[in-house]
Amino acid sequence: MRTCIKNTALHMAICAALAVTACAEAPPSGSASASAPGFNPIITDRFTADPAPIVHDGRVYLYVGHDEAGPEDMFRITEWLVYSSDDMRNWQAHGPVMQPTDFAWAIRDAWASEVQEHDGRFYFYTAVEHDDTHPGKAIGVAVSDSPTGPFVDARGSALVSNDMTTQADHSWDDIDPTVFIDEDGAAWLYWGNGLLYYARLADNMIELDGPIRIAPVLHFEEGPWLHRHDDIYYLTYAGIDPAVSPDEQIHYSTAPAITGPWTYRGMLTGPATNSFTIHPATVEFEGQWYLFYHDGTLTIDGVEGGLGRRAVRVEYLYHEPDGSLRAVEQTGRGISVPPQD
Repeated sequence: MRTCIKNTALHMAICAALAVTACAEAPPSGSASASAPGFNPIITDRFTADPAPIVHDGRVYLYVGHDEAGPEDMFRITEWLVYSSDDMRNWQAHGPVMQPTDFAWAIRDAWASEVQEHDGRFYFYTAVEHDDTHPGKAIGVAVSDSPTGPFVDARGSALVSNDMTTQADHSWDDIDPTVFIDEDGAAWLYWGNGLLYYARLADNMIELDGPIRIAPVLHFEEGPWLHRHDDIYYLTYAGIDPAVSPDEQIHYSTAPAITGPWTYRGMLTGPATNSFTIHPATVEFEGQWYLFYHDGTLTIDGVEGGLGRRAVRVEYLYHEPDGSLRAVEQTGRGISVPPQD
């Protein structure tokens, strides 16, 4: 397991790169009562990963995978959960919204997902393992009339399967879907591992409406997420700059349009403690922007966190006047303190 080692050359280099002056505080650990409102991690009674927030009717709904890996597992994620909050500090659990096998063509793996609201319905895009008819990771889409589900398969088949993307040399490149609806009403799907794919979605939100393309993005590994601010499109993602760490960091690029071209802008925050993966998601709520991610620092009832036992966290996110994003410090205090001016 990786641990935070203070005052090493590597640590100092990362801190300097992020333009921060101190290490993040050690996050609370233990039972559900360990964290005060706003402290990290935000969910402490179970392991959660791959955060995906949306705002609906004055509440933030947060979709996560339920990490259940045992000592011999790398990952074991058997269901997706949803939480909601009206203040970003106190989170209400709504229980599971779906399992991978609710897709009749899928066999396992509740990997990263995102929900997108459209015309009063909620579309759940997610990555699962396809059965032997199209082996490999695939993207499914489910639908519900409520943000808390239950969600049901909207197609009866995968939206994207491994045989549709042949450029990668592995079978898990069709993961981590994210959807963005542009000002003209067009919906775009981005996803990938190693390669960043994108395609336009049809008006019904459950079919592709055009070819699958590849966007060249520096350091991209997985976990893309899209948002728009002041006419600039932002793509945040889990990437690896080996000069920083062999573990994933959060990087970002910007573009004048949802289809690019994407200009690399830098590293937003460094690796997650005790986890190779880190998964970004951004959301604006009541005029303030936030960055969600996960790490492996939480301990629950003596079970230590790690790669397959992660915990979701949140920090403030700031857009600078020049269009850049302010570097994010990973902290234990999270958003328990007021945002900066």
